[in-house]
Amino acid sequence: MIVPDPKVARTLLTRYATLRIAQSEGERPETARELKDVTYTLCVLMGTSDVGEAVAAADALLAPAGAVRTAGPGLSLAV
Repeated sequence: MIVPDPKVARTLLTRYATLRIAQSEGERPETARELKDVTYTLCVLMGTSDVGEAVAAADALLAPAGAVRTAGPGLSLAV
């Protein structure tokens, strides 16, 4: 099994979060396009077709060894 590079996962999560915030502040075509691209790339990197699963997988990859996730559902974005 190939394990994604944590640095790449962290960069994509950070960019994904930044673009989601930008979209919530005001819809712009270029931001929507970049968000779509980053979402796709994050999903491919994490081996899933669902962005929620991709974010969860990236969070798990970046979590310290032995850490127990106590947060509820949603996007924790461990960056």
